[in-house]
Amino acid sequence: MLLATLLSRALARRTNVTPSATRPGADWLRHVASISPDELLAEIGTRASGLTEEEVAQMRAFWGENSLGGTERPSLPRRVLAAFLDPFTGILVFIAVVSVLTDWVFARPGARDLTTPAIIAVMVLVSGVLRFVQDERSSDAASALAEMVETTCCVERAESGRVELPVDELVVGDVVHLSSGDLVPADLRLIFSRDLFVSQSALTGESESVEKHRELSAGDASSASVTDLDDLAFLGSSVISGAATGVVVATGAATLIGETASGLASAEGRGRTTASGEGVARTSRLLVVLMLVMVPAVVLVSGLTKGNWVDAVLFSLSVAVGLTPEMLPVLVTCCLGKGAVDLSRDRVIVKRLDAVSDLGAIDVLCCDKTGTLTEDRVALERHLDVRGAEDPGVLRAAFVNSFFGTGVKNLIDSAILRRALELDPSVEELCERYDLVDELPFDFERRRLSVVVGDGTGETLMICKGALEEVLDACAFAELDGRAVPLSASLADDVTARAEVLATQGMRVLGVALRESPEGVGRLTVADEKNMTLVGLLAFLDPPKASAAEAVAALAEHGVETKVLTGDSPRVAAHVCGAIGIPAGDVLTGSEVEALDDEALARRLRDVSVLAKLSPSQKARVVSVLRGEGRSVGFMGDGVNDAAAMAASDCGISVDSAVDVAREAADLILLEKDLLVLEHGIVCGRRTLANMTKYVKMTVSSNFGNIFSVLAASLLLPFLPMSAVQLLLLNLVYDLTCTAIPWDSVDDELVRAPRRWDSASIRRFMVALGPVSSVFDLLTFAALFFVVCPGVAGGPWGALGDAGRTLFVATFQAGWLVESMWTQTLAVHLVRTQRVPFVESRASAQLAALGAAGVALVTALPFTPLGAALDLAPLPLSYFALLTAIVALYAAALLVVRRRFVRRNGTLL
Repeated sequence: MLLATLLSRALARRTNVTPSATRPGADWLRHVASISPDELLAEIGTRASGLTEEEVAQMRAFWGENSLGGTERPSLPRRVLAAFLDPFTGILVFIAVVSVLTDWVFARPGARDLTTPAIIAVMVLVSGVLRFVQDERSSDAASALAEMVETTCCVERAESGRVELPVDELVVGDVVHLSSGDLVPADLRLIFSRDLFVSQSALTGESESVEKHRELSAGDASSASVTDLDDLAFLGSSVISGAATGVVVATGAATLIGETASGLASAEGRGRTTASGEGVARTSRLLVVLMLVMVPAVVLVSGLTKGNWVDAVLFSLSVAVGLTPEMLPVLVTCCLGKGAVDLSRDRVIVKRLDAVSDLGAIDVLCCDKTGTLTEDRVALERHLDVRGAEDPGVLRAAFVNSFFGTGVKNLIDSAILRRALELDPSVEELCERYDLVDELPFDFERRRLSVVVGDGTGETLMICKGALEEVLDACAFAELDGRAVPLSASLADDVTARAEVLATQGMRVLGVALRESPEGVGRLTVADEKNMTLVGLLAFLDPPKASAAEAVAALAEHGVETKVLTGDSPRVAAHVCGAIGIPAGDVLTGSEVEALDDEALARRLRDVSVLAKLSPSQKARVVSVLRGEGRSVGFMGDGVNDAAAMAASDCGISVDSAVDVAREAADLILLEKDLLVLEHGIVCGRRTLANMTKYVKMTVSSNFGNIFSVLAASLLLPFLPMSAVQLLLLNLVYDLTCTAIPWDSVDDELVRAPRRWDSASIRRFMVALGPVSSVFDLLTFAALFFVVCPGVAGGPWGALGDAGRTLFVATFQAGWLVESMWTQTLAVHLVRTQRVPFVESRASAQLAALGAAGVALVTALPFTPLGAALDLAPLPLSYFALLTAIVALYAAALLVVRRRFVRRNGTLL
């Protein structure tokens, strides 16, 4: 059996390297790098043709799974615990502990009461359970959606040959094939490579790509850094260009990146804070500061006026609960989860839940041109010689270049191959005549691809294809009338002018050049791309999408500016963008970006919507500069050159057909490459954020007003206006009615502009609307103290005995409890919209039903045995006449203040 063989080899190996089944380590990687491919295959117990299914199972049992421990879903107990661990729940638990000490441990035997901690326990339990259930639903939905875009790799298996398998099915000993755009799925020892360049930035932090080879270059593997061993490719790196075959030598936690506990180049591992995350953090700090300021004030006022410091402390802690939106984590999770489900209906996959609100916050969308704004069906329109005449020879040269290039066949290559076969089927003989000898793969810095082919006679030919300007830089000659003549400045200008004319017609122009018997074959470098002969031009057309103009206009109507960041030529980019309504009068090029510092670039970006001839690092820099200006930036891309920009943005967006590295860097994945789909997603994100903001603003402003009511009552009344347990109960019922907010409707005007968490707006809202409830609380106090309670208790406070005063207080507290629930619930309906409530905008059925149920429950409570246990007395009918008047006046006053707030701030939420 293979397993027994592996064990015996591990024990009997005479080298100083003995890999662990779970963590081979750097010494093991150095060892496999230093031996030959044949020795490696023999030592691991595999073969170039791949493992059998039985061997795969045995390898997995011995070496372990190909998954990083940090990416696994936590155990059920840990998930349950995590649902209850947040700052607001911590505050509640602290208050409950203090209450247990004061109400039970240190209380007199006859005065012991656990009602307050019991209610707090219910609040914590409800909050945690709701959060756990919603987290589970969100995680299950996200996992199901993620399976639709699971990252795969090309693996050689003995029974089936080359197959595409999910990366988590890899085992040590598997033979993996790599090509441009792939993520390296495990730590590999290369056994074949052709011009392989990879990015190891996730491991080393270096942005420059490095070349990898089949065998080690000269040097001592034992002293070199593991990442410098050029016959190893590591999990977490990505293939920029070229092709390779490698044997898996470490998987999962045993890989180099697993050992260092580094994150992949994905949304979870980027380590950057998005606009949404910053807003939530600021809001949480605001609430904590508010509580720390108000609670001591309540303790002092209540203690000094009532003389009972224990009751004052308990009541102040209840006030802290009132200020704590303990349902905030639940409501945020519910809103984001529902947003993710809504987006899935628009065929958008959410990889990071917070990305739903980040999508709603973006005010500038950066995107590539090809496929996003264009039809993504490039057609080769012209193949011209240097003088501008149609030349089949130019097409044949381009065909050989595209056919033998080892990178991913992009739209340009496909268009060349398709057009050549249409016009001249005999070009297929070129595939038989030539063999690939060497290659300089395409990269986004030099923007050209060169292949060297041989015909079996020993003669070689280099064929270069790429952006015209870069091809011209490598040429010293041009082909005229079948002869190579020096490429003069005037001839180069004529070729450039001809290309510019084609570009103004929306065509993308590439140059084609040749060189016989180039130097450096076998170890070809960029320095060998010289003294070439320009043979002609290729002109491609990728027409704008019919829906692109509509989508750009729809984004603009919703306050999102579209900026195009492309590697294409300025003239082509300007033509396409101008045709769909993106201002293209001033186009910024990559060379100009490079020459500007960040401050100067930020000034240019305020007026420029089209940037052309950008490298991947320049795209990422543009995104970072925009974010530095306070913009919330989304980036949509699908190529290797877009991954860095997506990682730098607030919200990275890709498509299911993108290369692996782009999909891994994305937060959202569109199943349709269409800006109209994205516009729908932005609206959904804004709706989600609006509903989250509703809860915070409603709750904080209402509770802020209650604090002033409590302070005033503590100064003016001879008793507390509401007991600690009553205040906790009110908060619990109100929060439960708010759990329907994620399903509430949102007015159209609230999603027309970008939305983001705004702690300053929450503070202004709290200060503006909170005092309104305080005014009507004081009015309620006066009505209860001078009218309602004397009628129930049999006289004014000063004329009552102990029994009468007890009934007076119970009636007063019941009256304020009911009034608070009525006004808080009414405020939900008045504050959720800028329109006329109940007429022009209605709450969802769920929110209206829960609100009505909460009001009914609290209103009926004083008439029940539970109300009596909570020291509440039944209210007379005359109270409800006063309550109706107070609530009506409160609604009118709140509408006035609301209108003033909107006029000053531009928006309510």
